[in-house]
Amino acid sequence: MTDLRPDAEGCVRLAGQLTVDEVPSVYRGSLAWRNGTMPAIIDLSGLEGTDSSAVALLLEWAEWACRAGIAIEFRNPPEALCTIAGLSNLKPLLGWEES
Repeated sequence: MTDLRPDAEGCVRLAGQLTVDEVPSVYRGSLAWRNGTMPAIIDLSGLEGTDSSAVALLLEWAEWACRAGIAIEFRNPPEALCTIAGLSNLKPLLGWEES
C-alpha cells in the first residue's frame, strides 16, 4: 500500500510501493488535486518499489500542476525511478537533471 502523507509545510511524502498494483488507488486518491489544490513538492524518498506506472502517474501530476500554474517539484526519486525516467527520456519533464 502506498501512503500519501502531507506534512506541515504542504509537502506530500509518498511511502511504500508505487507500482502498477498501487497506482490506480493513488491516482483516485489524488483526483482532488486536479482543481489546483495539489502540493508544490512531492517527496519520493519513502518509495520502496516503483515501475513505469509510477512515472506515468508523476507525468499526470506534472500536467495537472502545469494547468494550475503550480511549479511542482518531485524530490528524492529512488534510483530505479530515475533509471526508468532516463531510459524513456522523461527526466526533463519531471524536473530531474540529465546525468
